[in-house]
Amino acid sequence: MNAGPLLLAALAVAGSFAPLADVGAAPGGDLRALCARVGDDDTIRAYSPSLRADTVRAFRALFPGAASVPDDAQLEAQARFRCMNGKVLVCFIGANLPCVKMNAARDNAGADEYCRSNPNADPVPAFATGHDAVYSYRCRGGRAEIDGKNWELDPRGFAKKLWTEIPSR
Repeated sequence: MNAGPLLLAALAVAGSFAPLADVGAAPGGDLRALCARVGDDDTIRAYSPSLRADTVRAFRALFPGAASVPDDAQLEAQARFRCMNGKVLVCFIGANLPCVKMNAARDNAGADEYCRSNPNADPVPAFATGHDAVYSYRCRGGRAEIDGKNWELDPRGFAKKLWTEIPSR
């Protein structure tokens, strides 16, 4: 992934997102120990300053073309963590970067509604389908049909390319 318009849009709107309902802290504050103990935990957790250096390395891995890295306030607004295979993974939320379990349903009520009003639209925009929709859609005669895939999923149902592992110490 490059750091072009997608990253700029993500960084520009980071402050406009409401907090995720299931964002929490690791019990005792040691997310590495928690993940090692539980293995898989889909709870989305808030940024921890104790992981700052590793979070910055992860940001650079996900956005190698970025001119700079987020400051502490941006990391607090954007960085989210979860556990998979006993490791800590990080994602950076943004306009088109959903750090949530993805919607893998083939039927999409938002796409259906959009196509009723825009019978031959191609494509159906993400504001209608939801940014977490795995599939992309187009309208044919007022009906939504799948025309591709927006996201490949990891075994836990999250977008693979948005999450990266925080290195073990």
